Amino acid sequence: MKVLVLGSGVVGVTSAWYLARQGHEVVVLDRQPDAAEETSFGNAGQLSFGMTSPWAAPGIPFKAMKWMFQSHAPLKVRPGTNPAQWKFMLSMLANCNEKAYGINKSRMVRVSEYSRHCINALQDELNLPFEARKKGLLQVFRTQKQVDAAAKDIKVLQEFGVNHAMLSVEDCIAREPALARVKEKLVGGLHFPDDQTGDCNLFTKALVKKCKEQGVVFKFNTEIKALVRDGDEIRGVQTDHGLETADQVLVCMGSYSPFLLTPLGISLPIYPVKGYSLTIEVNKDEDAPQSTVMDETYKVAITRFDNRIRAAGTAELADFNKDLPAARRETIAHSVSSLFPKGGKMEEAQFWTGFRPMTPDGTPIIGGTRYKNLWLNTGHGTLGWTMGAGSAALIADLISGKQPDIDSDGLAFSRYG
Repeated sequence: MKVLVLGSGVVGVTSAWYLARQGHEVVVLDRQPDAAEETSFGNAGQLSFGMTSPWAAPGIPFKAMKWMFQSHAPLKVRPGTNPAQWKFMLSMLANCNEKAYGINKSRMVRVSEYSRHCINALQDELNLPFEARKKGLLQVFRTQKQVDAAAKDIKVLQEFGVNHAMLSVEDCIAREPALARVKEKLVGGLHFPDDQTGDCNLFTKALVKKCKEQGVVFKFNTEIKALVRDGDEIRGVQTDHGLETADQVLVCMGSYSPFLLTPLGISLPIYPVKGYSLTIEVNKDEDAPQSTVMDETYKVAITRFDNRIRAAGTAELADFNKDLPAARRETIAHSVSSLFPKGGKMEEAQFWTGFRPMTPDGTPIIGGTRYKNLWLNTGHGTLGWTMGAGSAALIADLISGKQPDIDSDGLAFSRYG
């Protein structure tokens, strides 16, 4: 079959890879001049299988109210007139209860753990160069209240069999020696030994080369304008270069997916939650993080690449606003500087922003639609890099009519009724 993949971020390219390996003719369309130029460009760099959780959780509404009055808050809301923003917030609030959290968490962990196996197998086969490290993730706590709150998370981790360990301050320093400089700021940590790190942009571009070796065709600088419907099927994709036809169409367009699908009567509950990152050149190895350190206080992930530090954080509800406010930069810089004061050349850091395609329940949308040849692999939020390989392998099996390795129940758009 010929399959059109719409979008060349990490989700689209990994989907193209698995589809090509199953013998399909695959064409990838993207408006950018190269792969991974949008949300996959400057993300946190963490493959956070152990920390996979929905943002909609019990207690979040109360925390969100407090964050409104904090200068370095992890969540910012710019209220606007866009109905999608208000609908997203109300839907997210509706998921902030124990029952919904349990359901959503289980679905996300299912995909995330599968993705861990998939990317490990993929890397064993291809050995892609993306500055990968397998040293785990350390969530650091600055207050005893945070340690106490982690007890609830640990129960969930135990329930889903996620490998983890509570650490003392001394244990944290053993994992991340540079934290010895600021040990007085810490009270403990939670370690996820199976989590990994790596540059998503480098990974995706390297996988494009392997895809091309498998016969995948990439058509960059191609604007996707509309899906052309013929009854209960999609006949093709209208672009600024003409009509592209195919047997199957897979949408992997992240935050922009709803624009394409709304005219077909498919209202995806995906909202562009804006995130920011700093890319910082390392000063000295011994003063920098060795893997990913998650600053629980500011919700900032600080990740080590070879000679760079990638620090990412802040969730902002501001529609498709691409501004780079100095205040957002200051929050991330404050977190990094407080934990790794001599870790990197902060004054030369590159400031970036991107749109995370969030669903109100946190779970990506993976599966078919009312149109028998239209498929979705989108809405991964902050976990596109983490879930990319697993969701791609799953959707490739579904499109190919094969029995997937994991249960796909509750992952498709149909869960929204």
